[in-house]
Amino acid sequence: MSDRLYIFDTTLRDGEQVPGCQLNTIEKIQVARQLESLGVDVIEAGFPVSSPGDFSSVVEISKAVTWPVICALTRAVEKDIDCAAEALQYAKRKRIHTGIGTSDSHIRYKFHSNQEEILERAVAAVKYARRYVDDVEFYAEDAGRTDNEYLARVIDAVTKAGATVCNIPDTTGFRLPNEYQEKIAYLYEHVDAFAAGKSILSTHCHNDLGMATANTVAGVLGGARQVEVTVNGIGERAGNTSLEEVTMIFKTHPDLNIETNINTTKIYATSRMVSSLMNMPVQSNKAIVGRNAFAHSSGIHQDGVLKNASTYEIMDPKEVGIDDNAIVLTARSGRAALKHRLHVNGVDIDGEKLDAVYEAFLRLADKKKEVTDDDVLVLAGAHRADTHNVKLEYLQVTTGMGVRSVASIGLLVANEHFEAAATGNGPVDAAIKALKCIIRREMIIKEFTIQAISKGSDDMGKVHMQVEYDNHLYYGFGANTDIVTASVEAYIDCINKFR
Repeated sequence: MSDRLYIFDTTLRDGEQVPGCQLNTIEKIQVARQLESLGVDVIEAGFPVSSPGDFSSVVEISKAVTWPVICALTRAVEKDIDCAAEALQYAKRKRIHTGIGTSDSHIRYKFHSNQEEILERAVAAVKYARRYVDDVEFYAEDAGRTDNEYLARVIDAVTKAGATVCNIPDTTGFRLPNEYQEKIAYLYEHVDAFAAGKSILSTHCHNDLGMATANTVAGVLGGARQVEVTVNGIGERAGNTSLEEVTMIFKTHPDLNIETNINTTKIYATSRMVSSLMNMPVQSNKAIVGRNAFAHSSGIHQDGVLKNASTYEIMDPKEVGIDDNAIVLTARSGRAALKHRLHVNGVDIDGEKLDAVYEAFLRLADKKKEVTDDDVLVLAGAHRADTHNVKLEYLQVTTGMGVRSVASIGLLVANEHFEAAATGNGPVDAAIKALKCIIRREMIIKEFTIQAISKGSDDMGKVHMQVEYDNHLYYGFGANTDIVTASVEAYIDCINKFR
């Protein structure tokens, strides 16, 4: 009989800490419902005490989602725990995730404390959280660099205090797989609650050295029965363990006798939804969900796959929801074809929203020979700008070799029309200067990245921008077949986020 592995998804908490990838509450609810459909067991919905937005998101996700456990993160601080309990009041199944750093580095430099005091604070936090909920998870931050003997003392104490799950994070992504497996196995052997079934061990691995997935699998082999993951492996710094990678590792290795509740046919749609809403492209060679994950360019590989797919493919693309007979979208495609491609990519819209996206699709299809899935996702996300206070009405740029670039721009600001013109060192510079003639604020571009969605000269370009204003950083995104327009749209996206 196979062991059950619980999938704890932290896309909406740890994953959303990526700069520029923040979601609003409505978007978080979309992702949470998709995660529920995917079959995740636990959704970490946020860190309620950190901001009113996070608090509100936990409340609304608790209302919107039915069967997964909704989890809220806290520090080992009573105020944090009180706030989490309040945010979780509508959750059908709720969990408070509290904890404290346990490594010598954290104890000495972060808390200016000692091991005994940290152990007492850990126990007190778990006991306090148990006053609100029956399901309490404890995290030992930087457990990867914590001495095993001391870590076992802490974990034994918190399980006796009522922790139902114990999270052993490799916070810095430092441990080697065999070391992490040994750490999990050591805890399993030295803490009675795990063998007795009163608590379970959880992995939480970061990808700083590219070992998050390997460490997570090693942790499961060492005795962990919950894995903390994110869609597409997003997260701070180099990211977290990838949900799709761990899930498919155990699915393709049934000999390991580990089962999850994940409906793998919904992996691709979930990946695309998160990528679209967070404006964070999935790298082409990303395992499972990358554009090239099932592509074969080598003649030897192509010959083998044509003869028998199993020669070079260890899983059927359809197992993860990739339709290898994808409908190609052109200017002659109808609404049904567009709606189908949106559905495959995790976006379901009808009525007026579909009509609006279809009209934008036709305009784009007139400019391109073929419209890609990435194009479609950009179009589907464009309606999110409808409520913006500042909107681009028109942009005209004159440029060329040996002449000074000139830009004329029209903006709607709170439904009032403004126009301006400016010259600049290139078309983008001219357009931004014209915009600044209308929006007279001290803004500094800190980062400016242009990315092609595919490879054609008629392709849509994506622009990611970081702007500093009033000592705060704001992130914007724009996409258009005209890269100058995309740049201006990204700049305007930043402006619309100003406080």
